[in-house]
Amino acid sequence: MLKVKQFRHNLDNLGYLIYGQNHAIAIDGGTVKEILAFIESRKLELLFVTNTHGHADHTIGNNSLLHESHARLLRHKEIVNMGAIELERQKITIYNTPGHTDDSVCFHFDVSLITGDTLFNGTVGNCFSGNLKNFYQSIKNIMNLSHDTIIYPGHDYVQDSMKYARALEPDNNDIETFLNNYNPNHVFSTLMEELKVNPYLRFNENSIIDLLKKHGLPWKTELQRWQSLMAME
Repeated sequence: MLKVKQFRHNLDNLGYLIYGQNHAIAIDGGTVKEILAFIESRKLELLFVTNTHGHADHTIGNNSLLHESHARLLRHKEIVNMGAIELERQKITIYNTPGHTDDSVCFHFDVSLITGDTLFNGTVGNCFSGNLKNFYQSIKNIMNLSHDTIIYPGHDYVQDSMKYARALEPDNNDIETFLNNYNPNHVFSTLMEELKVNPYLRFNENSIIDLLKKHGLPWKTELQRWQSLMAME
């Protein structure tokens, strides 16, 4: 059975190791020493190094990990074409999720989803690609996954995201529960929790629709509501 190990670097960046009994894959592995120490302690072989997208704060550890191992770099085009990575006879599915950047992807196995800067716990990434429609579709695809899916993000923005969520929905009692469950040493949420507190996944909720109407923003379609929420940032 594959497992996920989370590593923090640059204050709020989060990188990951997906590993089994003998082999591992590093995703956005910025904490090189810590990752290599964990691999050595478990007597693992690092097979691949890859990324959720190409921003420097996510790729910063690539060269060092490759230099200190026999791992191979899997670039965006290759992993998208592959559609999945096999590790110890288990499939890690690659979702192409453009929006934050054109090269954004997510990694999915069992109930774990490594989302990079596409979806954070309580918010979403900035739309640096400039294509809000693509971003909307990527978020919609994630929303269609099982509600017990565990969201492992590319950054820990929980405190700030919940402050903003409370400003939009001050009567949402699930926000306090979300904060009470927050652990900075292991940052994650379930998709079900996101649907309760993340305003960018709540564009069909009456409270969000009423808010958009109050601000005179387009609200009649899902895409309009999504675009309006993104414009409010």
